[in-house]
Amino acid sequence: MVVDFDDPASAALILQEAYKASSGSSAITAALLNDKTKVRIAFRAGANFVLYKPISVEQAEVSLRAAIAIMKRERRRSLRVPVQAPVWLKTDIGHEVEGIMLMLSENGMELMASEPQMQGAQYDFHFSLPEGGSEINGRCEIAWANPNGQSGVRFLDLAEEFRVGVKKWIASSAQNLPQEALEPVLHCKLTDLSLGGCYVETQSPFPERVGVVLCLKLSNMEVQCEGVVRVMHPALGMGIIFASHTQEQRDQVHRFIDFLSSRPGTAPELQVLPGTAGIVAVADDMMSSGSSEYDDSLLELLHNHENLSQEDFLDELRQQRRTAEVVS
Repeated sequence: MVVDFDDPASAALILQEAYKASSGSSAITAALLNDKTKVRIAFRAGANFVLYKPISVEQAEVSLRAAIAIMKRERRRSLRVPVQAPVWLKTDIGHEVEGIMLMLSENGMELMASEPQMQGAQYDFHFSLPEGGSEINGRCEIAWANPNGQSGVRFLDLAEEFRVGVKKWIASSAQNLPQEALEPVLHCKLTDLSLGGCYVETQSPFPERVGVVLCLKLSNMEVQCEGVVRVMHPALGMGIIFASHTQEQRDQVHRFIDFLSSRPGTAPELQVLPGTAGIVAVADDMMSSGSSEYDDSLLELLHNHENLSQEDFLDELRQQRRTAEVVS
């Protein structure tokens, strides 16, 4: 969804409604701005990306490359498996509608009902997973509907045992389906690095609060590190906080830094890919607990970026680099 921010109040309302309509998960939003000083306003309103006016095709392609990568990741997470199985919908007054399930995902299904459905209608449902699988039942809502009876159904109330059963069946059935390759953000330059985080210059930064995986490649060697985007500067770069909630994640950070420091004079290729949703939750824990465990000026800057304009942040970043050069 692309929203013009010439009227910030209306734009913020549209973004809020988009977030609600997508259950807060899959809406990718971009703000159109005339004034670069209003970036933080657009981000606080819920925009993931920013495009500056006047817009060129080249600018849009570069800026939204990360959006494409995120959408591919979401399609992987919301995998839909083709299936043909009977399904029954039952209204609160006992009227039952038969249908054939066409697609199944963890969050819902697509079906062809014996009669047209109405968007927003709610039902109790039940079906059996194919090939002798267990019976699944719960509460659902019609998310969209066509006059011929074809409808999209969103699960509202699915017991944990049923949710696990559906997830396992999808994982097993999807093994033979072609997997869409995740798309990395290329042309990345690692300019600042500490134990707590890093800054990456790129024309295609990921949005704030998105989990990422940094991948360093040199010859036949590769090392990865997980993190979350804490600050995003459109068309310039992103500041990333390393995930360090577990010992495995802390070991990843050390291997990442050792890989660089043990190869002076070389320039490993850096790719940044969209990570898993869980990384964001880990980073939320890190942010809420503060950064007192680190004596880390870069991490401190990343934590406090909302108190600084984009120019002030970049000026402070350059000052830290100069200080580091003097010390070294």
